[in-house]
Amino acid sequence: MATSAWRRGVAGATLTALTIAGAVTGCAANDGPDGGAGGGAYTVWDPYPQFAEGSDWVKLLQSCGSAAGVTVQRTGYDTTDLTNKALLAAQQRHSPDVLIIDNPVISTLAQAGALTSTDETKLDTSASAPNLLGAGRLDGRTYGVPIGANTLALWYNKDLLRKAGVEVASVTDWPSLTAALAKVKAAGKKGITFSAIGTEEGSFQFLPWFWGSGAQLTALDSPAAVSALTLWKDWLGRGYAPNSVINNTQTTSWQEFATGDYAFAENGTWQRANAEKLGFEYGIIPVPASAGGTAPAPTGGEFVSVPVQRDTGRYDVSQQLVTCLTNPDNLLRTDTTLSYVAPVAVVQAKQVAADAGLKVWVDAVNAAKGRTGDNLGTRYPKISEQLWTAVQGALSGSKTPQAALSAAQDAAAAATR
Repeated sequence: MATSAWRRGVAGATLTALTIAGAVTGCAANDGPDGGAGGGAYTVWDPYPQFAEGSDWVKLLQSCGSAAGVTVQRTGYDTTDLTNKALLAAQQRHSPDVLIIDNPVISTLAQAGALTSTDETKLDTSASAPNLLGAGRLDGRTYGVPIGANTLALWYNKDLLRKAGVEVASVTDWPSLTAALAKVKAAGKKGITFSAIGTEEGSFQFLPWFWGSGAQLTALDSPAAVSALTLWKDWLGRGYAPNSVINNTQTTSWQEFATGDYAFAENGTWQRANAEKLGFEYGIIPVPASAGGTAPAPTGGEFVSVPVQRDTGRYDVSQQLVTCLTNPDNLLRTDTTLSYVAPVAVVQAKQVAADAGLKVWVDAVNAAKGRTGDNLGTRYPKISEQLWTAVQGALSGSKTPQAALSAAQDAAAAATR
């Protein structure tokens, strides 16, 4: 389902997690066997409650446990619930042995002292793409191994563009995209839909344009950042994008695209199953950067991490479990099940060989970056809140893009001192 895939892909829970992170900071996690699973049993928590006993995912967990000579006791939680439970478990020293967690939450848990670094557990991250690893890094250390990733691109309606006289190959930068939207409107159709809602979902969708302008999250009011927000504002003003984007989630934005009235929609890998139900031919191109090329889009997806245990003797088996879950053979099966792009190049190649339609998504993931990257860590949610507030202010007309982003920068700087 699109909604559950969104929850897997984007951590709207991060802000919630931060409200209780302060109570956890400095705590060790599991007290050892009597804090979690005992003896030959190891606990695994994941954000995939949709997978029941007998599913490929659960079978993989069980087979990894068997290979390590232990029994796996697995519990699947909704992403928001899992984040809060992981923080509270660390405080109470009842952490699971292995935790699969949304990538923006890694820095929160690491700063809270709830996760081991890969240096401590000797986990090998050398095969993982550096841009995906960035989401799991804090102060020079990595706190887990990525299990898969998704990101954003532009879906387009082939029939509609053809009738409007638009060659999609000509859409390579912001001016050419805007020109395409103008042609579509002139042909009596609608240009582009996206999500600009006042939540993390809105920031997630704005980031390709923000980063594609050359802007940095440490300077929300830079000229480049203002150009990105002005682009969106102008699209609404010219009728190229609907006013509904202010309240659109990625699900409702997709529903607009599915009507067949829109030329483009910004959305993610998780819509691939829904795309097969569309009543028109579709295609996908990367989100273009301002002056051309592929804009960095934010990464969604999870890391497999090892929470801190008082009994460090448990780390050896935990390391075996993580390695089993993230080895190339298992990644291919797992990421196909989760609709993810693999974080390892050799597995990405196998995915594309099996499904050529994944090529554009592999390219997008390889150009993407983690929201908490650039060592932003737990500062990111505070910055993101101000970013989506600025987007809302500008698109609603209450502030100019410059004024909205200047206020956002001042508020973000005060919140992250």
